[in-house]
Amino acid sequence: MSVELAGIGAVLFDMDGTLVDSDAAVERAWKRWAAEYAVDPAAALAIAHGSPADRTIRRLLPDVDDHAVATAAARQLALQYDDLSDVVATPGTRELLDTLARSRLPWAVVTSADARLAQARLGAAGIVAPVLVTVEDVRVGKPDPEGYLRAAALLGVPVARCLVVEDAEVGLRAGRAAGALTAALKGLDGDLRLHDLAQLARHLESTPTAP
Repeated sequence: MSVELAGIGAVLFDMDGTLVDSDAAVERAWKRWAAEYAVDPAAALAIAHGSPADRTIRRLLPDVDDHAVATAAARQLALQYDDLSDVVATPGTRELLDTLARSRLPWAVVTSADARLAQARLGAAGIVAPVLVTVEDVRVGKPDPEGYLRAAALLGVPVARCLVVEDAEVGLRAGRAAGALTAALKGLDGDLRLHDLAQLARHLESTPTAP
């Protein structure tokens, strides 16, 4: 790792694909939604990950009005609420959360999901977030930095001392715009590049905690 983490005072996590392996459920929902709305499913999947549903739908259906966007977004989320059969914690999540607890490092989840979906998926993965910021808590979703700025404020940690952990470019853009350090999964570029969360746990274990 090329970035020193000694000054980190909090960790801010994305949810889907970062703490929670819900990729299959997300893909199923977008494919079904695309079929219902006569949208190319490949086009939907190419831009949906990490973004709020309404932002994605505005790009896919640029000619519809705000009411239609809201209706389509509600339908997309409804397809995901009860699809939890294969939703689990991602590899290394438990190890990393245990490390944060031992190190007394505060953490939060910042997600483009709404509260109902976030609680359902976190619950399915056995994760209890001490602070949860959902799309309902912000005026503008990712890549806007508002969600990460709000999470840092709720934790009482300056955002410049926060590490944002993401698996989507839209989320990394949000973290960078907030002024946080970023840790990227899935081969993406961040201040840190991670194979999995266990790698971050090991690094934090060997790093002095911030005062």
